[in-house]
Amino acid sequence: MKALFIGLGGIGQRHLRNLKDAVPEVEIIAFRQRGLNFVLNDKLEVSEGENLEDKYDIAVYHDLDEALTQNPDIAFITNPTSRHIAVALRAAHAGCDLFIEKPLSNNMENVSDLLDVIDKKGLVSFVGYQNRFHPCIKKTKELLENKVIGEIVALNVEIGEDIRLWHKYEDYRGMYAARKDLGGGVAVTQIHEVDYIQYLFGMPLSVYAIGGKLSKLEIDVEDTVSALLKYELNGMQIPVHIHEDYIQAPPSRTCKIIGNNGKIFFDLLKASIIVHDSDANIILEQTFDKFTRNDMFKEELELFLSDVKERRESFLSAKEGVKSLKIALAIQESIETGEVIKLQ
Repeated sequence: MKALFIGLGGIGQRHLRNLKDAVPEVEIIAFRQRGLNFVLNDKLEVSEGENLEDKYDIAVYHDLDEALTQNPDIAFITNPTSRHIAVALRAAHAGCDLFIEKPLSNNMENVSDLLDVIDKKGLVSFVGYQNRFHPCIKKTKELLENKVIGEIVALNVEIGEDIRLWHKYEDYRGMYAARKDLGGGVAVTQIHEVDYIQYLFGMPLSVYAIGGKLSKLEIDVEDTVSALLKYELNGMQIPVHIHEDYIQAPPSRTCKIIGNNGKIFFDLLKASIIVHDSDANIILEQTFDKFTRNDMFKEELELFLSDVKERRESFLSAKEGVKSLKIALAIQESIETGEVIKLQ
């Protein structure tokens, strides 16, 4: 197997580490522009005295077309969000199966073209929504399928963390998440919550959001969002509230699902879940003690590699990734226009 990496920052290096562990004999090539050669570990700390290209025996190309002439089997699209589609299209035309880091893009430009190429060439595509592999999300899906808390009445979801603390190895002001030209902004960057809601409940009918750049952070994108998604479940219109920010310390990543027979609450950072019945009795309380954050990334990679081997469409294909992107873009549009944005 030959794998092409387009982007070797924090998330690119994580996928590289996991790929080398899963397939030690894999040949790595990379299209690189900045050429930063520090090596990161799972905690996003720089490993002193190591050189990235030497450590992983990476064949580096500074021209993407030249890299593609090496006939890579798979391409990892892990560059800034606004550049995903352009390079993914070129890799797809060259016949590469695609692993695209979330979100698929920061707009819908040329997304349909990418989906057409993937379909016509029979390529496998996968969007990196690793939180779908979090044990709390998997357990919640099981509980909902078994209607443990009855019909759903409402959801409250929160994701908040200080962007300045994300990457110790770089200034937050230069990160893709903080820059409009690179596709940043909390609505698309912190899209995982939107994705798992869509995964659990499907597409909303409409979105209304307020927010914007409300902090003193030196960025040019929205850092705070409060969004209300209207769902129709069991013949009822259900409110789903999502709060997202780049500000909170310590961070928060929680979800409360209220049903007419109880409620589910989980904390992704603590890897814990608690379920109450309608009489306030605890019917499930579990902490996934052996869980590590990298487990999610390893599991999604294993599934992608299996999909490639079996030539099957993934449940996290690019087509699936479009759904969450449309919701996130509707959130941004609602903030900008002050209007309710309807979705199909």
